[in-house]
Amino acid sequence: MDLYIYYRVRAQHANTLLGKLRALQLVLQAQHGVRPGLKRRPIEKDGLQTWMEIYEHLAPEAADHFLQALASAGAAAGIDTLIDGERHVERFEDVAVCA
Repeated sequence: MDLYIYYRVRAQHANTLLGKLRALQLVLQAQHGVRPGLKRRPIEKDGLQTWMEIYEHLAPEAADHFLQALASAGAAAGIDTLIDGERHVERFEDVAVCA
């Protein structure tokens, strides 16, 4: 299972958030064996950027536990204070293709 978490960031907080997220994702990768990624839309609107955290290769039964760990770690790192609005979580699973 892969998790996609998107939210908005004020442009003036982007560099601070980037540093905190890089550190956070390294810890989560080591602790949970996920493959993290980070993306953002190329266009800013009204001083806001849209960012997306990606966490790949979670066992489906581990997703809820991982999201709790992510929320706790993010709160401890002060990430929630740097985003504008809510974090939106989407879950996707691989589709088995029959030949």
